[in-house]
Amino acid sequence: MPRAVVFDLDYTLAVPRRDRTTILEEAATATGAPSLSREAYLEAHRRNLTSETREPIFEDLLADTDSDADPAAVATAYRETISDSLEPLPGVEAMLADLRRSYRVGLLTNGPVRAQRDKLETLGWEDAFDAALVTGELEAGKPDSRAFGAITDELGVAPDEAVYVGDEVEADVRGATEAGMRAVQVLLSDGPGPDPRAVAHLEQGDLAAALPGVLEGLE
Repeated sequence: MPRAVVFDLDYTLAVPRRDRTTILEEAATATGAPSLSREAYLEAHRRNLTSETREPIFEDLLADTDSDADPAAVATAYRETISDSLEPLPGVEAMLADLRRSYRVGLLTNGPVRAQRDKLETLGWEDAFDAALVTGELEAGKPDSRAFGAITDELGVAPDEAVYVGDEVEADVRGATEAGMRAVQVLLSDGPGPDPRAVAHLEQGDLAAALPGVLEGLE
C-alpha cells in the first residue's frame, strides 16, 4: 500500500467555471492586447514552467505582434479572472481530508508561482496538503523527474511509495512513472484516452468517490 498520494491541480482537483479560451480573450480585450490563441498560450506556458509570474508567457505571446500591450497587465488580468472563476470538483475537499488520515498528501502543479499560489488561496487550500509545490519555485517543471523528486522529498517518502494523480499524459502520467512513481490518470471528456502506463484510469467526475478504493487496492 502506498504511503503518499500527490495531486495535480488544474482539471484534476479544480476547474474554472468558464472555458480558458474565453477567459484568455477577456484578459486580452481588457488590456488592449490582440486576440491570443489558447494553443499558443499553452506552448508559451510550457516554455516558462519555472517563472514567478505569467509575465514571461505573455511576453512570448506578444513578441510577434504589433501590440504595445503590457505583458504584466495582461498576466494580471488573466490571473485574476482565472482565480475568480475557479471551483473545486465535487467531493474533492472531503476526499483530501479523509486521505490525510491514512497517507501523506501532496500537490505538485506546473505553473508560475504567483498564479498557482493565488489559486490555492482562492480555493482556501493553503493547508489542505502536507506539502504543496509549484514548479515556478523549482529548478524544473513536470514531466522532469526533478519536479517529482522534490515533492516526494518534501513528503518524506521514496518515489515507489507514492502515487501521482493527474490528467495530462506527458506531464503527469509519463513524468510520474519515469520518476519511479505510480500514476492514476484522470480522464476528461475532451481529453486523451487511457494511457497504459497508469495503474488506474478514473473519470474526472468519479475521482473523489473512486480514488480511495483504488489506493487501497495497490500493494
